[in-house]
Amino acid sequence: MDKLSIITEKIHESFESMTQARDKALIRARKLTRESAQAIRAIHRSDVELANEHLANGREITTSLKEDLIDFPSLFHAGYTQDAIKEFVEATVTIALVQDQQLPDPDEMGVDYSTYLKGLAEVPGELRRRCLDLLRQGFSPEVERLLGCMDEIYAVLVTMDYPDAITHGLRRMTDLVRGILERTRGDMTISMREEKLTNEIISLHEKLEQIEVNNK
Repeated sequence: MDKLSIITEKIHESFESMTQARDKALIRARKLTRESAQAIRAIHRSDVELANEHLANGREITTSLKEDLIDFPSLFHAGYTQDAIKEFVEATVTIALVQDQQLPDPDEMGVDYSTYLKGLAEVPGELRRRCLDLLRQGFSPEVERLLGCMDEIYAVLVTMDYPDAITHGLRRMTDLVRGILERTRGDMTISMREEKLTNEIISLHEKLEQIEVNNK
């Protein structure tokens, strides 16, 4: 039993280091979530510069998280850490698609594939919001482009038919994406019909006015 005190001390040191790393990671994860949310808010307001600024901050935090937790992989893959990184993926992909840019690669971002896919699965919700904002001003080709992006994301997600132990709940998120896609397509169809009807009414009104002028 003489060695017990030595073993106990090692365990204390290990747990103390892990606790400090965890506390630091929690702070960084919360900050990463805020930066991601602010980036999305900025792009919806068409403030590209501010959106990219928040993304840059988020990128730095993500890198710091990986570096700080390199000796604690269990903490890096913990729910709160990966959830924050998922939010960053969502913001990065959303901003790229809104600006019609290339999708960021998960390897270049340094994120797990399952986390990347879960972030990707939340993007259609933000694109739907963007589509609705555009439809309030009338139908535009941009809505069709964004709907196409949503459709492609869903088409990819349904191919990820793997156990939840691998994808960590992606199947449930994929089902939600399908609902978002169908509702947005319905909204777009209604908007197109309303615009067509409005144009026909305007055209008819102009013809009637012309007839009245000709009859005078």
